[in-house]
Amino acid sequence: MAELTSETALFVDTARAFLDKHATLTAQRELHAQGRSYDPHWWTQAAELGWAGLLVPEELGGGSVSASGLHDLTAIAEAIGRTVAPGPLYPVSTVLAGLVDADNRAEHAATIAALVSGEQVATWAADEPGRAFRPHQPGATATKTGTGYRLNGVKDRVEAGAQADLILVGARTDDGALRQFLVGADAPGVTVRPQACIDLVKQYARIELNDVETQAVVGSAAQTAQLIDRQAQVAIALTCAETVGILDVVLAMTLEWSRDRYSFGRPLASYQALKHRLADMTMWLHAGRAVTAGAVDKVAARAADAAVWAAAAKSYLGEHAGLLVQECVQLHGGIGVTWEHDLHVYLRRITLYAGLFGTAAEHHQAISRAASATEPAA
Repeated sequence: MAELTSETALFVDTARAFLDKHATLTAQRELHAQGRSYDPHWWTQAAELGWAGLLVPEELGGGSVSASGLHDLTAIAEAIGRTVAPGPLYPVSTVLAGLVDADNRAEHAATIAALVSGEQVATWAADEPGRAFRPHQPGATATKTGTGYRLNGVKDRVEAGAQADLILVGARTDDGALRQFLVGADAPGVTVRPQACIDLVKQYARIELNDVETQAVVGSAAQTAQLIDRQAQVAIALTCAETVGILDVVLAMTLEWSRDRYSFGRPLASYQALKHRLADMTMWLHAGRAVTAGAVDKVAARAADAAVWAAAAKSYLGEHAGLLVQECVQLHGGIGVTWEHDLHVYLRRITLYAGLFGTAAEHHQAISRAASATEPAA
């Protein structure tokens, strides 16, 4: 990622110390054995460290360490990658990204404060069953009532869906407008069904909405598409930043192994063929770090081409991250494929992220469409 300011570096060092103490790989295995995603007390402590409020302005109870809350947040995400830590940082941050930009954010001030403090957890229900990531084209519907809206539809692959207090839902209204709504997870008509997940501690759910009444509209109809753009870009930036953190630690682990492990009287790292593979992986890591840093810069600046940069980062890492970790597994030999070794814990998180918020192929198509739209007419 980009070079950190001294204040942000101290903030990240504090976060790493917290993660090393309270979110070790051993702790993830223990949570998995218990069937749990994260300890709510752990998340409250993380919120007290300021993690949840980095995208929230000071007047609403948040605040960043540097001049850019997104840079601070993605630095935390990269640190999380070192131990593939649990917790609802991403869904909470994504929902807050929409709430603080909404033109009716004053109506949601109490919710924003509760999310920043860790008192409540929210999640963004953007995916729907059997289709690509298309948050701007929801199948869910919102029918106007005398006091608000009635929601119907199904959302899929919702992170922390079973742990969340609030759900941010996108739907189409009677007049075809795209809108977003906050729904209580315990509201009548909301059914949460946990889904199997490849990750040890990340948990997802299918959420069914059957005549769910709500008055909590987020933003105006005119700005909803822009809010969803922002939420998607923040979500992609965070997952890419964590992916870079994972690749960094996994490659370092493999380099150390290749120097210490001997074959026929010489270290593995001394073999030319393995040097080439390690060099390729190092190049993939640096390229992934660079394109992610560029995407974070663009998203933080709200640049016109931020979506293209986010797509470039997601597509590159989607193609190379899983391959890099698989290569590291192969270089570890038999021990690398065992349950006892930590490599599979990282590979699980990487594999999960490859399909979230759009696959590499979907983002390639998005980049192609953007390029075509800017080409001059023949």
